[in-house]
Amino acid sequence: MGKITGFLEFQRVKETYEAPLTRLKHWREFVAPLTDAEAKKQGARCMDCGIPFCNNGCPVNNIIPDWNDLVYRQEWRQALAVLHSTNNFPEFTGRICPAPCEAACTLNINDDAVGIKSIEHAIIDRGWNEGWVTPQPPHRRTGKKVAVVGSGPAGLACAQQLARVGHSVTVFEKSNRIGGLLRYGIPDFKLEKFHIDRRLAQMEAEGVEFSPSTYVGAPEDAQEGLTVRTPDSLREEFDAIVLAGGAETPRDLPAPGRELQGIHFAMDFLRQQNKVNNGDRISKQITAKGKHVIVIGGGDTGSDCVGTSNRQGAASVTQFELMPRLPDVENKELTWPYWPAKMRSSSSHEEGCERDWAVSTKCFEGKDGKINKLIAVRLEWIKDKATGQLKMREVEGSQFELPADLVLLAMGFVSPVRNVLDAFGLDLDARGNAQANTEDYRSSDAKVFAAGDMRRGQSLVVWAIREGRQCARSVDEFLMGSTTLPR
Repeated sequence: MGKITGFLEFQRVKETYEAPLTRLKHWREFVAPLTDAEAKKQGARCMDCGIPFCNNGCPVNNIIPDWNDLVYRQEWRQALAVLHSTNNFPEFTGRICPAPCEAACTLNINDDAVGIKSIEHAIIDRGWNEGWVTPQPPHRRTGKKVAVVGSGPAGLACAQQLARVGHSVTVFEKSNRIGGLLRYGIPDFKLEKFHIDRRLAQMEAEGVEFSPSTYVGAPEDAQEGLTVRTPDSLREEFDAIVLAGGAETPRDLPAPGRELQGIHFAMDFLRQQNKVNNGDRISKQITAKGKHVIVIGGGDTGSDCVGTSNRQGAASVTQFELMPRLPDVENKELTWPYWPAKMRSSSSHEEGCERDWAVSTKCFEGKDGKINKLIAVRLEWIKDKATGQLKMREVEGSQFELPADLVLLAMGFVSPVRNVLDAFGLDLDARGNAQANTEDYRSSDAKVFAAGDMRRGQSLVVWAIREGRQCARSVDEFLMGSTTLPR
């Protein structure tokens, strides 16, 4: 490495945030990337550790030590080339990835991990600012046509890889804009949408065609106003089809009073605000302004609901989690290099939120058909002696109630949209995903491939990019008999 003793000399420096009271007044990103000098020191902290566990901790297998060293040497353009060699969209992951690579960092055993995510962020921003990120059109055309259904990170990564080896690729998206989860599932304060737009411009210059407002499936399942493409029409027109839609079926909470007005799935709430930020007009928008908001679910989607509610002017925000509160610090001797179970707080929590753990919702109550109260009970989790599994039990006499004008269900997603999979007549796995393995990503239909959430279920953006890239390799090999795309 460039500085053998760097990890001994320099401390981890985190990216700085705009103050909460200021950033709550707008929807823009508020994280200040590292300066060149800060990134240089952070790159110097990367150890010559022999076995870089960060590579395996990263789902796309980023060559992290190499670009850390290049940043230390201030060879930014080469660092960008190394970063792009494994990741099509580092501006996305450098902003929203939870950074499992840092959990796997060797330095994390007894010190603060290398700030890998912040260095990635600095590299790609420098690349865009310098004009180094340019289209890479193919040298020749293969004459093969590929349809990609879904324009989230898996679909976009797959489409870009296939276009760069000469295939004619069309991306179909049912929403009015391209981007899938990136566009309408992630708030602008975490990922501003110009990052997506300039990637789309790059991909169009590489030959990718985009078809928004297009539903792929049975005509009777499509919303009014959308263009419909049936599976048979795609099979007839294209040489291969990739299903790369998201896991959009949310987990519901069938408690008494669920039918009351004011109880919504988190993604409906987040999608509407993102559409408004993109210039759309939403009649009867779900809004938290002046309301007592309860978010049920403690993951990233729940955190996004907290940040969005506060920006809309909620009177109060409370977030419930079914599981008990995790420890503040993990036992690294037991967990490293794997993703640790520990207490985490997001920037949205810092902006204002009451959090509570081991809470179960018993029912919703309301007046005139609208919710005004949530009844909950506290839980204790007990390990079953026979199976070793944790089982929950209500704490006697622990029932309590909270005022609730808006309840957002953010308990995860159970499967992709079943109508699409059924329209293609594909075999499903036990969880309702398209049945396909990670060797070739082929579904039960020889011409149809599946990647991302459509195949693996709800997951991270970085996993979607990995699957999109690997699926592209399999599609190219299927079409051409061999492939030069990386796995």
